[in-house]
Amino acid sequence: MTSEDHTPCATITTRVTVRDLLPQDLPACTWSGSATHLRHVERELTRAAAGEVDYLAVCTPVDLPVAIGGIDYQASEEAGTIWQLAVLPALQSCGLGTLLIRAAEQRILDRGLHRAELAVEEDNPRARALYERLGYVAYGREPDAWDEEGPDGSIRRHETMCIRMRKSLFDLGRRGTVRSG
Repeated sequence: MTSEDHTPCATITTRVTVRDLLPQDLPACTWSGSATHLRHVERELTRAAAGEVDYLAVCTPVDLPVAIGGIDYQASEEAGTIWQLAVLPALQSCGLGTLLIRAAEQRILDRGLHRAELAVEEDNPRARALYERLGYVAYGREPDAWDEEGPDGSIRRHETMCIRMRKSLFDLGRRGTVRSG
């Protein structure tokens, strides 16, 4: 098999599992962001222990996270807010993001909630297309900001405009479970 540029390539299939992200997973998640980002994720895992959020990991058979993301149950009334989604760059467009979102939707349903919400940066059309394909609908815009770490270790404030999206999970809940396939 070859790619369009005639470089040899192969298709590899492997099983993955979705589980809670654990503090000991963080050293294997450097692909998801800077040290500043990982410190933030570590703080969110403290909130997970308190039941305020869920933080999920899609893992390979050797239990290495290749996609991670959270669900905040306090950010929006009557909804779970999905955030901080990241997929190992080499494995993007392989269905891991879809699997992660479906697992997050199931966690939201398991909490007795019937709506999922998320925000996507306006300059990220690829992610927005995924969310729309999965049934999310835009309902507003809002500014957002967070600290980012530069290559030299300096911290700067990243400011952006996000599109707010939501999806009703009511029909999914009546069928029993969210399917990941």
